[in-house]
Amino acid sequence: MRKIVVCGNWKMNKTVSESVQLAKEVVAAAQGVDKAVIAIAPTFLAAAKVADVLAGTNVKLAVQDIHFADQGAFTGKVSVDMAKDIGVEMVILGHSEQRQYFGETDELINKKVVKVLEAGLTPIVCIGETLEEREGGKLEDVLTTQLKGAYAGVSEADAAKTVVAYEPVWAIGTGVTATDEQAQDTQAYVRSVLKDLYSEALAESVSIQYGGSMKPGNAAGLLSQTDIDGGLIGGASLDAEMFLGVVKAAP
Repeated sequence: MRKIVVCGNWKMNKTVSESVQLAKEVVAAAQGVDKAVIAIAPTFLAAAKVADVLAGTNVKLAVQDIHFADQGAFTGKVSVDMAKDIGVEMVILGHSEQRQYFGETDELINKKVVKVLEAGLTPIVCIGETLEEREGGKLEDVLTTQLKGAYAGVSEADAAKTVVAYEPVWAIGTGVTATDEQAQDTQAYVRSVLKDLYSEALAESVSIQYGGSMKPGNAAGLLSQTDIDGGLIGGASLDAEMFLGVVKAAP
């Protein structure tokens, strides 16, 4: 049975002290909640302090990106070993904001996926189409290309250790959410691509999150869909009560 995975992506929000406080609030609200894998992804600057708060709790530490090299002259970047050393368990990769603002390519994302898997951490592989691509009938082509790129050379055994996050770019941070039916149809398509790349057994085992303005008010409908296995939560994750409201909406 697939796991429900809910990860809060704090993006470039919260100072270190604010991050520690929010992490404490999330941990308190998450006590005894076992219906989902819960994770939060603060900024790199706050990650080590947040790790101390999360130690021994049911909330996992994630980070928002990683570099594919072990070490070296890569100013401003963080390696997998650095993240793993402080207790990071999950890594968000290929987020649309990385693709849009920083020119991240499928090839680069693939290098990061491979590196994260080698380290024994869980990649959250983000995919998603723009409104122009959706309206232009390119949704399936875009998602297929992104998935094939991210999983190039990744074995089925390793692919089984990943999480996919489908995030329609037009719904991220806009307050606009795909309808339950739109999200389900697209997530089912994503699962069909994984089946074509690997096998039905693999496709059925991988958790596929929905991202894009998921919040307590719409989470129950989205999470009740057959192929929606959690969420990658942006704005709603910056408030502990709202974030856990999404988690608790899981069936």
